Amino acid sequence: MRQGTTAGSSTAREAAHAWLLLLPALVLLVAFTHWPAVSTLVDSFYSTPKGSRAGVWVGLENYQVMVGDPVFWKAVRNNLWFAGATIPMSIALALVMALWVNERIAGRAFLRMAYFTPTVLPMIAVANIWLFFYTPQYGLLEQITGALGLPSHNWLGSPATALGAVTLVAIWKEAGFFMIFYLAALQSLNPSLREAAAIEGASRWYFFRRVQWPLLMPTTLFVLVNAFINAFRMVDHLFVLTRGGPDNASILLLYHLYEVGFSFWDTAYASAITVVLVVVLAGIALFQFFVLDRKVHYK
Repeated sequence: MRQGTTAGSSTAREAAHAWLLLLPALVLLVAFTHWPAVSTLVDSFYSTPKGSRAGVWVGLENYQVMVGDPVFWKAVRNNLWFAGATIPMSIALALVMALWVNERIAGRAFLRMAYFTPTVLPMIAVANIWLFFYTPQYGLLEQITGALGLPSHNWLGSPATALGAVTLVAIWKEAGFFMIFYLAALQSLNPSLREAAAIEGASRWYFFRRVQWPLLMPTTLFVLVNAFINAFRMVDHLFVLTRGGPDNASILLLYHLYEVGFSFWDTAYASAITVVLVVVLAGIALFQFFVLDRKVHYK
């Protein structure tokens, strides 16, 4: 009986010790993730406080305003276009770069560093670099098009090209980050697979399509989830490049959320937009993990 009591007290001490070790992380998680999420959800059902006047319960009014807001739907369309371009293009470019620098080529270390460099740069710095490229008459693109005899064009000031120019910056920034994951996955593959394929006379394309690509699916799923999240949370470069203009041509959801909450100071409406954005991203992530995950080969 005494041995059982001793064993039980030892297990309780170990459990208490484990929870004490987890306590700092749990406090930070609750304070900076769970509590703000719950608070934002509650605020979305209240009006925005005005000075000494506290917010009042308005129910679904903020969501009704959202449905009738043309700028919100413009941001949604832009963000869908932005995601539809950045996600496949950045993943495809990352995979091509990873396959290239995984080969035994001259200057491989330099190429890896060059591809990864945009990732370590702050997005504001990246935006300023591309702002120089896009500057009318004096920018790098203008110098190239001028040398080719093409007319000058304001890439960021034209509604037809502003969103495309912003998208290109995001692809350049994201591709190097995703390349690292693909490169690590390629280096973890068994070298005997390539040798067996070479003995059988398989072409490089056939080897990639039938062997490498299926084995890279776990990495692709991880990259895809991150790419979706990044496509809807990336906003830094808009502050430098376009500020959502001209005429909301390049406005994205998160930038619209910033304007509503911090420029117009309508925090209740901003909370409603935040709730919708979080729900959509959570739904996409759950779909990817529970539906696409079934098609992933882990062995």
